[in-house]
Amino acid sequence: MANFVTIFRVFLMFIALYLMMAMPTSVSAYVWALVLTILAFALDGLDGFLARLLHEESKFGALLDIMSDRIVENSYWIFFAVMGWLSILFPLIAITRGFITDTIRSAAMEKGLTPFGMQVNPICKFITGSKFMRISYAVAKVLAFIVIIAAKIPNIPNADLIFNIGFWLAVAAIVFCVVRGLPVLIEAKYVINETK
Repeated sequence: MANFVTIFRVFLMFIALYLMMAMPTSVSAYVWALVLTILAFALDGLDGFLARLLHEESKFGALLDIMSDRIVENSYWIFFAVMGWLSILFPLIAITRGFITDTIRSAAMEKGLTPFGMQVNPICKFITGSKFMRISYAVAKVLAFIVIIAAKIPNIPNADLIFNIGFWLAVAAIVFCVVRGLPVLIEAKYVINETK
């Protein structure tokens, strides 16, 4: 069940992006895209909750969750760049950070460590694995995506103001993305050298 929810989020994201691409002048298409985007990100917390509740926790589920997070997040960044709403630097930074951290975390998982459990330094642990940092990053990212989509709803009043808010939320999300990735890179030596 938890894995189904994880995969279902990806389908919601594809439908949302399709609606905006296929019907760029349709208010209802953009409103539905906004609703589906909110739902896709809301389900991100549900899959982990269900896995714990139903005792379905597994390495496969953890990897599937990370993979779906990357697909959903990067698809929005890429879509916004393709539409000309954001600079290509946004998806390039997010994708590069994802490749680096996921490669290192995969090596850690092979050694029996969780993606967040590989951190040694308490500050690095806080930046990458604390609930506060994970939720702060998720909120910045989700708010950026939602506000940017809302700003692009055809004929919406104050579209420029709404978009500017979304843009700065996107900047904050990318800064969070990089800051949360640096400790993984810094402490990669512990995974590679197999010493702690």
